[in-house]
Amino acid sequence: MIKSDYHIHTSLCGHADGEPSEYAEQALKMGLTEIGFSDHAPLVALNDPSVSMQLDQLPRYHKMIADVIQAYKGKLNIKIGIEADFFPGYEDKTREILNAYPYDYVLGSVHYMEKWGFDDPIQRQIWDEKDVNEVYREYYQLLRASAQSKLFDIIAHVDLVKKFGHRPSQNLTDEVIKTASVFKDTGVAIEINTSGLRKPAKEIYPALWTLEIYAKAGVPIVFGSDSHSPDQVGKDFDKAAALAIKAGYKEYLIFEKRQIAIKEKLQ
Repeated sequence: MIKSDYHIHTSLCGHADGEPSEYAEQALKMGLTEIGFSDHAPLVALNDPSVSMQLDQLPRYHKMIADVIQAYKGKLNIKIGIEADFFPGYEDKTREILNAYPYDYVLGSVHYMEKWGFDDPIQRQIWDEKDVNEVYREYYQLLRASAQSKLFDIIAHVDLVKKFGHRPSQNLTDEVIKTASVFKDTGVAIEINTSGLRKPAKEIYPALWTLEIYAKAGVPIVFGSDSHSPDQVGKDFDKAAALAIKAGYKEYLIFEKRQIAIKEKLQ
C-alpha cells in the first residue's frame, strides 16, 4: 500500500551501515517504487561526527546519491533529501547549509533541547534529572518553532521525545492541538516513522491519538523507516499504513524539488 520510504541514512552520519545500493536493493525486495535518502545534515550548534555528517562531507553525500540514482534509473525512483536539526537562533546557518545543494525534500527534526540530545543513549541518564511533563512541553514548543522557521518541508518523528519510554503524567492534548494548528498554517507535512517500534517506546512515531489530531487538522503525511541499515527499509510499513488509515488519512505525499508532486492514495 505504501510505495515510498523518505527516511534513509548513509554511513556518512557516523551511526549507519551499508552502501546506498544495498538500501536500494532492499527497497525493491520490499515492493517500494521510490525511496529518499535523508542523512543527517551537519549540526550547526555543536559538533558530533557520531551523529551527523560534517560540512566537508556534503559533496561526497551528493555524489553517492547521484551515483545510486543513475545506477537504478528505470528500476527505482530515488530522491535526495536531508534531515536537518532545528536549533533556535541558528536558522540562518541552517538555511545556508540547506540552500547550498538542491533537495527533493528537507526533513526537520528536534533531537536537542539546547545541547541535550534527549534521544541519545549516551545522554539517557539526564532524563533522571528532568521533569518529564516540562520536557514534553518544551519539545512541542520546539516542533512549532521548527515549522514556523520555514526551513523544512516535513517534520520528522513528531513524538520522538517518547523514545526511551518516558510518558507525561499530565494531559498534553492541548500542546498537540496547538502544534497541529501551526503545522497546518505553515504548510509542513509530518512523517509516520516506524523506527519507534524498534526503540524502547515500542510504538510508531507518532502515536495514534496524536495522529488523529494531525489528521483532523488537515496536516498531510509521508512515510519513513528511519533506516540505519539496509534491512530496515520499508520495515513495518503495513503497520504504518493501518495506523494512518485508522487516524483518518486517505493519502500521502510524494515530493520533488521541494514541492508536492503527487498525492498517493492509501485506499
